[in-house]
Amino acid sequence: MAIREILKMGDARLLRIAQPVTVFDSDELHLLISDMLETMAVANGAGLAAPQIGVDLQLVIFGTDAPNPRYPDAPLVPRTVLINPVLTPLPDATGALLEEADWEGCLSVPGLRAIVPRFARIRYAGFDQYGDPIERTVEGFHARVVQHECDHLIGKLYPMRVRDFSRFGFTEVLFPQLDAEGDS
Repeated sequence: MAIREILKMGDARLLRIAQPVTVFDSDELHLLISDMLETMAVANGAGLAAPQIGVDLQLVIFGTDAPNPRYPDAPLVPRTVLINPVLTPLPDATGALLEEADWEGCLSVPGLRAIVPRFARIRYAGFDQYGDPIERTVEGFHARVVQHECDHLIGKLYPMRVRDFSRFGFTEVLFPQLDAEGDS
């Protein structure tokens, strides 16, 4: 296992469209996932997409086993490897597609946070590293993390979704109680 360099906003590789994974349960794929898990853990990330470490594959990991210091009030999200994901926004009981706006940060946009709108409830489907199907219906922080990570697969970073730039700034100013160095 190795800690990989996380690309930063401005690197053109973050704007590319990731390619589908075609070979599952391979040594290469397992090593990549191990490297991503170790990289995410060292950076205190809630998730990490393969394009963030320069790998153009439709692969994201997310979730934590314990509270995340970057998101101390967020509920736990199950540790997940999600490959070739498909996201479907889901309506509420009235049939409306609701959005929720909340704070986001990103390992590729270190030291900054913004209010970002995301669908409140989604279904995601894809595969794990063995090629077994995954399908979940989620909401809240879990839905936000999945949407954020999957945006990396289509070359989007969260600042591209910000609607009100008066709610975008440095973490150390917006949230002085958080360790700015740990919020990258």
